[in-house]
Amino acid sequence: MDLNITHYNGKDIPEVISHDIIISNYEDALDLLGSIYYQGYDGVIMHKKNIHEDFFDLSTKMAGEILQKFSNYRMKLAIVGDFSQYQSKSLKDFIFESNKSRHINFVSSVEEAFEKLV
Repeated sequence: MDLNITHYNGKDIPEVISHDIIISNYEDALDLLGSIYYQGYDGVIMHKKNIHEDFFDLSTKMAGEILQKFSNYRMKLAIVGDFSQYQSKSLKDFIFESNKSRHINFVSSVEEAFEKLV
């Protein structure tokens, strides 16, 4: 895993770059959150491909637990990917409500993620 730091509108924003799954459970998410937090960042860009599919199955409660921790630490998160493949109404509602908060965002491009994190 690498962090690509981009200076955008006066702010440094890390983007997680990897070909592997970075978050496959709650502990992985806490490790990432801690690393980003202690490096002094207040937001991070993740790619959907780096998150285990269980995250997107709300019955696992993985998404809720992880995103609550990001919210508690006031760490903004933008998850970049195509979410149209998911047919679950509850997941679509979850994504819609998350995007309204501007703290946790599900976006379609890295450029949109930068806009949400500044």
